[in-house]
Amino acid sequence: MVGKHKKSGKREYFEPDELAIGLSHYDLGIIKNIREFPRGSSRAPKCVVECERGRYLFKRRQHGVENIEKVAFTHHIQLSLASQNFPLPHLQPTRGDGSSMLILNDHIYELQEFITGTGYDQSLKSTEQSGHALGLYHKLLEHFHSDYEPPTASYHNAKAIHHSILHSASAMKSKCEEMGGTIDNTVTVLDEYYRKCVEKLHNLKLHHWPNQIVHGDWHPGNMLFREQLVAAVIDYDTARLHQRVIDFANGALQFSIIGGGENPLEWPANLDLPRFRSFLHGYDSVNVITQDELKAVPLLMCEAIIAEAVLPIASTGGFGRFNGCEFLQMIRKKVEWILKNYATLVNILNTPIPNVPSPVEQKPAESQHPGHRPIEDVDDPLSGLAEIVEKINPK
Repeated sequence: MVGKHKKSGKREYFEPDELAIGLSHYDLGIIKNIREFPRGSSRAPKCVVECERGRYLFKRRQHGVENIEKVAFTHHIQLSLASQNFPLPHLQPTRGDGSSMLILNDHIYELQEFITGTGYDQSLKSTEQSGHALGLYHKLLEHFHSDYEPPTASYHNAKAIHHSILHSASAMKSKCEEMGGTIDNTVTVLDEYYRKCVEKLHNLKLHHWPNQIVHGDWHPGNMLFREQLVAAVIDYDTARLHQRVIDFANGALQFSIIGGGENPLEWPANLDLPRFRSFLHGYDSVNVITQDELKAVPLLMCEAIIAEAVLPIASTGGFGRFNGCEFLQMIRKKVEWILKNYATLVNILNTPIPNVPSPVEQKPAESQHPGHRPIEDVDDPLSGLAEIVEKINPK
């Protein structure tokens, strides 16, 4: 029950007086019901408030007033997007000063619309709409300015990723003793792949491309759908400043990657190509992707999937419930599939989809995108690595 106690185990809850005082700062009318909403961070209590004006989500943010500048920055983004009809839960103003945040006893609170919807169903329509929403996000924020200096870190050419790759092998030693040689080889190869992708992206002059505010964590869990349309994008705390392709390359990965059962070694190596194309087609339909960006996408996807795996493995020796050794070997298979199919991925918007198994039976769109011509000057991203890999892992 809301307000019964502040902590139960590791999850925090509202105190009764905290909730009453906080909600009194909003013009809600008669409150009919309040229930806990135990989702997201356990250190950020949330509840759903049903009242005369509708249904809302009340939240105490995990960090207090020491984080007020960042909260103001993310609220600025949300208010800007809301004013341009982007699908998101609208922040509600406080009574009196009309602020989007409430500060009480060094805590920051916010009230926003509670939007109902379903999760991602892996259909091509939902995938395309997800790409379209990200393209719209970038387009609407292309010239966004804030006095706050946003973070610029990403998975691309990050020192933390280089460090984690090299330390993941030692972190897994105790759990993978029987696979010691194999895992050392896998880690070394992944390090070479990551460095090679960084080098290729440097040659594309990615570091000179314009920066803008991006989402930073575009994946199915941050969206709600209705009838396969994006009803709301629900997380803005990872917004940052860098090249937009870093954002939509990771989005394309998140919406096309194929998982599996309890054994990662049995997961398929390939991406779901129809979903990969649908996501990029959706983005491109509202915010045109350049040919150089298309060349960068597979390389950034390799960096992203390596980064997502090695950070937790270097810290804990595992990836959630999965064995870290098996998980990294699966990651290596996926990276190698992406690199070996580089030309197909780069030309995905203007070539037919090969017959690759998909977990969801869907027919790819019949029409080709009219705005893209085949990209013929495609370098082999594996060039220069064959001899290195052969020495590391001889047949």
